[in-house]
Amino acid sequence: MDHLYTPWRMTYIRGETAPEQGCVFCNAQQQPNDDALIVDRSSHVYVILNRYPYNNGHLMVVPYEHVASQESLSDDALLDLMQTTNRALAALRRLYNPSAFNLGANLGRAAGAGIAEHFHFHIVPRWNGDANFMGVVAHTRVIPDTLENTFRELKEIWNGDK
Repeated sequence: MDHLYTPWRMTYIRGETAPEQGCVFCNAQQQPNDDALIVDRSSHVYVILNRYPYNNGHLMVVPYEHVASQESLSDDALLDLMQTTNRALAALRRLYNPSAFNLGANLGRAAGAGIAEHFHFHIVPRWNGDANFMGVVAHTRVIPDTLENTFRELKEIWNGDK
């Protein structure tokens, strides 16, 4: 699995990757879980690690349906979204014991959505003092663990919860 992440991130940083064609989230759901960093799948949504996290454990809960807003989701999909979010919170608490969480969605480009055409819900663990001078001075985030480790450990906890 290591070959999927470290070299990919370096080619991205060096500007050597071509932009992905189509919807990132629709493409991800067609890939094997380990390749796409999908922690789990339920009836209407899947849980995926953010490849460009704000903090360790930054997850997204993504509906299979390609819609721009949760208003277009069925009641069953909305219930699945929130129940899966609760499961993700419990797993992240066990793995990282964060002080708090940011939860939310950016609906539309003006709201900051990087992928505005496919609704997704962010779960970002937070710790006291995690927003240090690096973001202000160097426009850089410090992530103290790799995506590989986070993915492996979170999957172990998640699968133990079933």
